[in-house]
Amino acid sequence: MVEPHPPASAPPLKLPEPRKPRQDRTPAIPPKPTGPLTVPEKSTLSFTTPIRRIVTPADLELFHASSTYSLLLNFVLSLNGACIDKSLKSSLKYEDEAPVVKAILDVLKAVEKLVKENPRVDNGGSRFGNQGFRDFYDALEKNSHSIHQSMNLNLEDGAITELSTYLLESFGNRTRIDYGSGHELNFICWLLCLHQLSHLPETSLPSIPLHIFPTYLTIMRHIQQEYYLEPAGSHGVWGLDDYQFLPFVFGSSQLFHHPYLRPISIHNADILEELSSEYIYLDCIRFINSIKTTANLRWHSPMLDDISSAKSWGKVNVGMVKMWEKEVVGKLPVMQHFLFGGILSAVEGMGKEEEEMRELERVGEEGETGAAGKTAEEVKGLMEKLDREGMRHVHSSWGECCGIKVPTAIAAREAGEKGGLRSIGRLPFD
Repeated sequence: MVEPHPPASAPPLKLPEPRKPRQDRTPAIPPKPTGPLTVPEKSTLSFTTPIRRIVTPADLELFHASSTYSLLLNFVLSLNGACIDKSLKSSLKYEDEAPVVKAILDVLKAVEKLVKENPRVDNGGSRFGNQGFRDFYDALEKNSHSIHQSMNLNLEDGAITELSTYLLESFGNRTRIDYGSGHELNFICWLLCLHQLSHLPETSLPSIPLHIFPTYLTIMRHIQQEYYLEPAGSHGVWGLDDYQFLPFVFGSSQLFHHPYLRPISIHNADILEELSSEYIYLDCIRFINSIKTTANLRWHSPMLDDISSAKSWGKVNVGMVKMWEKEVVGKLPVMQHFLFGGILSAVEGMGKEEEEMRELERVGEEGETGAAGKTAEEVKGLMEKLDREGMRHVHSSWGECCGIKVPTAIAAREAGEKGGLRSIGRLPFD
């Protein structure tokens, strides 16, 4: 019997080389203002009722090159930096806040009171904007002057006129009964005007993202739920949020260097329940989930779901600031509703083409060339429209700026609850 040969020695095991650390995993650096927040001399201000001045892409370019744009951007970046690594619990209590912060919070209380005094009207179960919002808007417009006087800041009548316009537009559009990031921007402009009038010092800036803005956000949710405000310029599921933008900027700043929470944590229901009262970003996710109950975040908010795969909150914050610059203050459909007055002034030349835009209506009626001297080919893609308020504006692409009627998810949820609609369970491949 032949003895079996012993097996040959196995070839040496060749292991792959250890993966080299990625060179691009550098810590994110918080966005910083490009300059100080300068306050003008009051004697240099000439108050006027704010109006729209951005009509064309050329106007938007002038705005982006202006000192007003730099001031607005620096103000938002200063607010972003003022809340880095700070939870809402670190904010001061009402009684410990500076007098001007208390006055601002009292203004928001007055607005909340007007909401309660002007409830929604019966509109036959419609999911679109409720007419009761106009009653609230009119009440706020009527009381705006006295509300500002109650702040005890010795505001001039001209200053109150400017401030009232921004405050009024902070809660939605009366005609369209909608709300979006442009209205949210008006609230920031209202605060910026108070700063420019030397009433809101830089020492109080942390109170804005940590106390004032969360209070405003709570009131806006009440208004959205009470009057079914339609999302202004909605991008559907492919938008960041139906209504807000800056809460995600300030909220990611709060979590910038958090020791254990990661962006993926937004999918953990226990974390949302436990910490949403401390961090604005988590509270926004909790609120969205409470409204859009028929599917999970992956389906109803895919952009937020994608952002949750980021490695750190720092990268989320840097990206959110860039997105805000591009999608809000960088877009004509949003910024053509921006208001300029004596405090936040327009530069010379803005709105100059308004008359020319009227003449473009005659292109095609008078032949190849209109009275403005432009051919139809020259104005291709620059279609002039009138919105529901009769205000002239330009479509840069599709008509998202006209307030396409979109039923609110809040009304849809309430209708679903009445009809016994159940949420969608997890699919086998989910």
